[in-house]
Formats: sequence, structure tokens, C-alpha cells
Amino acid sequence: MSEKSTENQISGAFGTITSHDTGGRRGLRARLLTLLAIIGPGLIVMIGDNDAGGVSTYAQAGQNYGYTLLWTLPLLIPVLIVIQEMVARLGAVTGVGHGRLIRERFGRYWGNLSIYSILFLNFLIIITEFIGISLSMQYFGVSPVWSVPVAVALLFAVTTTGSFRRWERFMMLFVVVNLFVVPLVVVTRPQWHAVVVHAVSPSIRGGATSSAVLLIISIIGTTVAPWQLFFQESNIVDKKITPRWLNYERVDTIIGSFIVVIGASALVAATASVLSRHGGTNAYTSTLDVARGLNHYAGHGAGGIFAILLLNASVIGAAVVTLASSYAISDLSNSNLGLNARFSEAKGFYGGFAALLALAGTVALIPHAPLGLITLGVQAIGGLMLPSTTIIVLLLCNDRAIMGPWTNPKWLNVLAIVIITILVVLSIGLMVSTLFASINVIALLGWLGGFALVGLVVGLPLGLARMAPVPTFETDRRDWRTPRLNLLTPLPASRARRWLMRGQSAYLFTAGALLVVRVIQLATS
Repeated sequence: MSEKSTENQISGAFGTITSHDTGGRRGLRARLLTLLAIIGPGLIVMIGDNDAGGVSTYAQAGQNYGYTLLWTLPLLIPVLIVIQEMVARLGAVTGVGHGRLIRERFGRYWGNLSIYSILFLNFLIIITEFIGISLSMQYFGVSPVWSVPVAVALLFAVTTTGSFRRWERFMMLFVVVNLFVVPLVVVTRPQWHAVVVHAVSPSIRGGATSSAVLLIISIIGTTVAPWQLFFQESNIVDKKITPRWLNYERVDTIIGSFIVVIGASALVAATASVLSRHGGTNAYTSTLDVARGLNHYAGHGAGGIFAILLLNASVIGAAVVTLASSYAISDLSNSNLGLNARFSEAKGFYGGFAALLALAGTVALIPHAPLGLITLGVQAIGGLMLPSTTIIVLLLCNDRAIMGPWTNPKWLNVLAIVIITILVVLSIGLMVSTLFASINVIALLGWLGGFALVGLVVGLPLGLARMAPVPTFETDRRDWRTPRLNLLTPLPASRARRWLMRGQSAYLFTAGALLVVRVIQLATS
């Protein structure tokens, strides 16, 4: 097959869709084979969400609060599906990365702010991933001096093969390792009746204290990390998925959503079954101590299995977050470089990837590194960025110039606005409580929730009344793609949008200044 004919074909880990394929599928077998070729971006971004920070959060929930916080996890499934479906649709229809799309539609100020912010946040997250790698390997007696450099070299080698298919196949190997959660559950023997009851019945061990509410916010806060928006949209573009295959990508995202929540629930249940009886709501110290505790109380290799899961989560987390950063760097130069490019053709793309890995790995190896400040930075900056990133996704999905017949229907806008409002309230609560440790989290959420409810009751009817119906297009909806971005007129500067963007800007700078002050206080105390 000639190079030209393969230019736009989809080459996935489990199959290929040629560039001249019209998408007609009859029979279950044909559809399953197509799904296997498409599956990847949604599944990988979801599994990557259960990274070192996720494993730490779920282990803390299980050890400190037993089974009682399991009810928070099923609530994440619709949130993940709604937000990431919009991102997937943006990638398939526009064919450009998330950062570049923001620059083109909202201007260089917002584009550059979002890209540089995500690069800084991702750098901190990658450090936590390497810390997870070092802790997991310490359980097996391997020094971080060896484990971290080997992980850096492995991740760089996997990513610079010059083939999207090879990279995706490597990622699928890490996805399969998540099945180690099955033997972990077998050896820890959770009480399944308690698991089912607490999965559907909200309760909190020890009552709704500020610490418990803050942990719940952290669990929910792992749902839509800003890097996920950048990664999935650009990864779909890199894989050359178009609207013709969007339904299969939606299934990919749905499957990933269920797998990530089931895996998280299993981690909570396993740690709850073994460790919750040996301490109170402040028992958790680190993932390394969790592994040792599982080995001490459960035996049968439980600690080793947990350490393998932590290692796998850290590696895949570092891989996808670093790649999301490379995509963001590519968006700065308006290039379309991706994993199919050879190193000699994309030195900037792969060079940024290598620099982030090397720098983050070096910081993770520094003795007495300020891990507390890094963790605070990840929590606070993630909370700081989430309101603006999710709101921008919603605005882009209602931008008819770039989405055409693929703009959000009214029912999806209502659902997305409610979900994003809840995420924004929780995100602000997490950020404020991180900056001001003595604040009453429950009272803060009460005030924020009250304001949000009033805003929804007043704003939703007004906004829906002003929405015009989606226009009809002569071309097949599956063939409609965004015209060249530089030929489109800028977004209309409505009064509501101007005030919304000004409010976001004021929030970002005020909260950012408070974060800098807080970091200086902690660093000098």
C-alpha cells in the first residue's frame, strides 16, 4: 500500500481501518472488529486516571474509612462519560489539539495560559508518578536510584518508536496489568454484602468531618483532571479518528469509564477489608506502608500484588501525562506532529517529552524533596484549572463554526452544565481548603452549593431560551469536518461570554496569587 493511501488510515493496537473505508458495518462480528481497531484513546485516558495519586487516594479511603466511601465511585461514571465524550467529539470533528483549538477560538491569551498552566501542572503530576514508581520498587528492595532512571528510559523508548500502533500496543499491555486487581481481591476477601450496601448507600465512617469531606472531594476530583482533556482530544487526532467512527470512540470511552471505576472500587474494598480494622480515620501514611500492611495482615502476596498495581499505575500515568504535555507543546507551534513521526522529524515533540521525563525523574530522586509542596501544588493547581477548562470545553462544543451539526443538543447542555457546576463547586472547595487548612470544609461547600443552585435555577432557563436549534446541513453529518480554523470568524463577543471569561480570569489570578503566598509560607516555615 502506498504512503499516500495509508496517510489517513486508522492503525490501532488491535486492527486497521483503511482510509477509503466508508464505515458501513453489518453484523456483530464486523462491528466488534471495528471497535477493536478504534478502542484506545478513551480506555487509555481512563486507566491513566487511576495513576499513583489515584491509587493513593483509593487506598487512603479504604484504610481510613472502610467500605463507607464506596458510594462516591459509581457517581463518577456519568461524569466521566459526559465530559470526555465532548472532548472526543471535539477531536474527531475539528482534527486539532485542545490547546490549539483554545488559541484559535478564544485568542492567544487563553490559549497560552491554558497550555503553560497544563505544562506546569503535568510536570508536578509526573513527579508524583515517579515517586509512585520508587515507592513500589522499594517494596521489592530496589533503590530509586535504579528504578526511576530505568522507568525514564523505558517510557522514552516506548514513545519514540515512530508508530502510533506500537505505542498503543505497549499501553494496552499496561492496561492488562490492571487485571492484577482480581487476585488482590481474591486474597484480601472483601465482605461483598458490605461492598454492595455501601456502593449504593451513602455513609461516612466517623461522620461527615472536614477530613472525610475533603477526601471525598479528592476522590471526585480525580474524575476530570485537566490533562485528560488535552490528552484524549489530541490522541484521537493523532489516531486519525473522524466523525464517521465517533460512535465507536464513544463506546471506547464508556468501557474505560466502567473499568476505571470498577478498578478503583476494588482497591478501596481490598484495603478496607484488611486494614480498616487496624486503625482509625487517620491511619493512612503512604502507599508503601499500605503494601507492607497488606502483606502483614493478609499474606498470600497481597502486598506484592498491590505494589505491582501501584507500579503499573505510575508508569501508565507518567506515559499519558507526559504525552499530553508533548501534545500541548505541539499546539503552541500549531504543528500536527504525533506518535507516527520519527524522532528526526519531530525533535521538538520528542525532545519536550524527554526533557519532562528527565527533569521530573531527577526531582523525584532528590533526597528530602519537598513532596508535601508538590502534592499541594497538584491538588491546588488542578482545582484552579478545572473550572475554566471544563467551561471552555462546553463553550467549544456549542461553537457552531467549528462543530456544525455536532454541537451539543439542549438535553446534553443541561446535563453538562449541572455536572460542570458540581465539579466547579467541589474543585473550588478542594483548592480553598488546600490553601487554608483551618477552614470549615462543610460550611464552605454549603455556601458554594447554595450559590450554585441559585445560579442553575436562574441561569439554565434563560440560557436554554436563547439557544437556537441546530441547523440542518446538506452533507452527511458523518462527513462534516471543521473548516480551516484561520478562515473562520472569531467567536461572537456576547455580553454573557465576556463576563464569564472576565470572571474566570479574575478567579485564576486571585487564586494563583493565594497559591504562591501559601507555597512561600510552607517553604519558609
